[in-house]
Amino acid sequence: MAARAPGQGGILQGANPSKYDSKNPIIVFIIQAGIIIIFCRILHFPLSKLRQPRVIAEVIGGILLGPSVFGRIPGSTNAIFPTASMPTLTMAANIGLILFLFLVGLEVDLRLLVSNWRIALSVGAAGMALPFGLGWGIAYGLYHQFREDPGLVPISFGTYALFVGVAMAITAFPVLCRILTELKLLQTQVGIVVLSAGVGNDVVGWILLALCVALVNAGSGIIALYVLLTCLAYILFLVYAVRPAFLWILRRTGSLHNGPTQSVVALTVLMAFASAFFTGVIGVHPIFGAFLMGLICPHQGGFAIKLTEKIEDLVAVFFLPLYFALSGLSTNLGLLDTGVTWAYVFGVIAVAFVGKLVGGTLAARMNKLVWRESFTIGVLMSCKGLVELIVLNIGLQAKILSQRTFTIFVVMALVTTFATTPLTSVLFPPWYQKKLAAWKRGEIDWDGVRQAPEDTSGDDSGSTIEKEYTEIKRLLVNLRLDSLPSLFTFVALLGGGQSDTPVIKVHPTKNGKTAAADTNIAALRGPSIHKRPLEVHGLRMLELTERLSSVMKDSEVDELSTRDPVVNAFHTFGQFNNVAVSGEVQFVPEGSYSEVLGERASDHKSDMVLIPWSETGSFSEAVTANMNESTQSAFSNGSYNYFVTKLLDNTPCNAAVLVNNGFGALPRETLRSLHRVSTNPSIGGTPVNTTAPLMDRSHHIFFPFIGGMDDRIALRFVLRLAKNPNVTATIICINGAETIGLAKSVILFDKKVAKDGQTAGTTSSQEILSSQDQAFFASMADSLSSDLQSRILFTSIDCIHSPQDLVEQARAEVELSQENAGDLIVVGRHHGKHTDKAFDYGAEGELRHSLGGFAEAMIMGNVKASVLVIQAAVKVE
Repeated sequence: MAARAPGQGGILQGANPSKYDSKNPIIVFIIQAGIIIIFCRILHFPLSKLRQPRVIAEVIGGILLGPSVFGRIPGSTNAIFPTASMPTLTMAANIGLILFLFLVGLEVDLRLLVSNWRIALSVGAAGMALPFGLGWGIAYGLYHQFREDPGLVPISFGTYALFVGVAMAITAFPVLCRILTELKLLQTQVGIVVLSAGVGNDVVGWILLALCVALVNAGSGIIALYVLLTCLAYILFLVYAVRPAFLWILRRTGSLHNGPTQSVVALTVLMAFASAFFTGVIGVHPIFGAFLMGLICPHQGGFAIKLTEKIEDLVAVFFLPLYFALSGLSTNLGLLDTGVTWAYVFGVIAVAFVGKLVGGTLAARMNKLVWRESFTIGVLMSCKGLVELIVLNIGLQAKILSQRTFTIFVVMALVTTFATTPLTSVLFPPWYQKKLAAWKRGEIDWDGVRQAPEDTSGDDSGSTIEKEYTEIKRLLVNLRLDSLPSLFTFVALLGGGQSDTPVIKVHPTKNGKTAAADTNIAALRGPSIHKRPLEVHGLRMLELTERLSSVMKDSEVDELSTRDPVVNAFHTFGQFNNVAVSGEVQFVPEGSYSEVLGERASDHKSDMVLIPWSETGSFSEAVTANMNESTQSAFSNGSYNYFVTKLLDNTPCNAAVLVNNGFGALPRETLRSLHRVSTNPSIGGTPVNTTAPLMDRSHHIFFPFIGGMDDRIALRFVLRLAKNPNVTATIICINGAETIGLAKSVILFDKKVAKDGQTAGTTSSQEILSSQDQAFFASMADSLSSDLQSRILFTSIDCIHSPQDLVEQARAEVELSQENAGDLIVVGRHHGKHTDKAFDYGAEGELRHSLGGFAEAMIMGNVKASVLVIQAAVKVE
């Protein structure tokens, strides 16, 4: 009887999927990869709270899965990682390693090394020479103590010492970038010095490693010399032949500035593998060729960043955990079983850390950095990370290191990498960074005593009301792509718009030829009056993630700021609207948006921070196709509400939140009324809606004055906006807080922050506070010029029975001119439990908590106007 074909029913026929089958290895590989990735992700969660890089979790995960912990359970290693399956896992890990070293080469920007060559050369050289020398010394003991371990090939002491010296001297450039980004040091002098030195350190380290591998693989010294000469010739070939041809292809395809096409991505990856193949076959490790290929890729136009975005996720999520978990699987802590072995563990850690610390610190100090900066640079240069692990794995594969010495060096790499972030945080905390920056600018002496004259605006003379308000001369704006129309309209109103002075233009070739013409022109122009323009600084914040491309963008943020279309549009707007503007791009973790805005407001000494409410209801600037969302859902994003609340509660200056609804753009109701309808096929395609020119460029402002610091600031701000001739305003004073169901002490609520940071409110009687507010309201009404009197209406009402009455009052005001450029409702931000009870709009009170009850009522009442919420500066007593 003929034998039956093997069953294909799998587990339905009783097959065991965890049993390795050489003809179908993918099943066991999927199990192994799934266990490694899930286990490392779970392990990274608690370690991320300690601000540790992901490589720590991946290596520790491999150690736990390997013979040190789980391997001690009988049968566990054979069940999960059978010996026969390891070649498949190793192959996948090495493919990921080649791609990762290509990405590391892409990340290295040699322009940074060139622009800071002097300090980079000194710090990098000292940071390599001292640990290299100390490593050579400890290599003598390691070589003679452990050379009898199994699995080693006979090599000379010189080759062994060269490898140990490289392992001690190398710095983990990719991990270093992430640590600097996490600690917000990337744009500081410390960060620039460390990155510049790290670039040179990385390149020299890989060259020395290539030399070491060539010496091990070569049968004789002359063969090693041939290998090195071939490698040098190949580097010259890449630089002078491959790179120019590659640049020509990128320009022809438009990939250099528009991002790589799919064909260019395929070509680049093939070139990386071809380069890895060549360096592998000549006797140098394949990762060196991949690194060189990434090194010659251009950074112009953001090509390197855009190419990284195409590749990085698969490498970081899938391949790298496999490789570093394999490092952990090769690590056996059980081999550290003698006192001598542990002495070498501590000795290797001390040599690696002290050599880098002392070398980097002394070199930085010689470049006139202060001691604390210098120590920070030394600590950062001691970071080993994943690059060290790659070096160690190469040494293990080349049989330079035994499993015991490999384990010793893995422990050293983990300890030095783990210690980098906490030590840097202690040595160079944010408060010290601010003090050092102020000292270098000459604003304070070393003891913190201010050198510049104190601002006399805080003098005790004058009324309290007058001191509450500072004329807005400097404005900080949070730039968002989706909010540009409303921001431009608002800043143009605040800045005064274009000059109305007639200007007679004369052809450049005729200018100055006739004195009579010059006299007539000067007469027409009249006297020249130079008015200081409003200074506006635009800050565009983009999310900083753990992706490699995000870190690369942050390291090249200055170049990106000059190319960013939003910042450039903002510059052009300022030039044509009598506004002095500056702009920058910052890559910031989502949870730090409010802190960065507050820091920038302090740095630029801003009088007000303007935040546009997200048109998408989230941090994302991408408008989705679904435009039928309710108004409530657009304001229910918890993280965005928290961002606004945190900023307003800690703002160092006055703040304003603009919720757009037709202020320089289409109203929310118009946008959400758009539906895709089914039509007959048409050659012309979908009809294009044409926006007619705006004939009425006026704006009407409605402001209910209730009292308190926020409302007093808001009233002055409304009068500032009303100086623009296109603005009219209705200002209503509401007498008697009890008529709308609010406690007297809540409406007339003044915010203060005590020394312990807790918010407190004054609970003085209504008569004292309302008399102060009424006097202020009356003084503002009496101070109007004749021009403003024709455009501003001051009035008061005594009785409003519900919040809806106030909404209806606002609706009646803003609907007077429905064809204008957009109306605005200005409200102060109020807090308190009685206010929350009085207003029942909103998504579980999130919007009320962030913007206040009155703003929530106007927004949820669907009034056809934008809402501006004013927050007075929070002062620390």
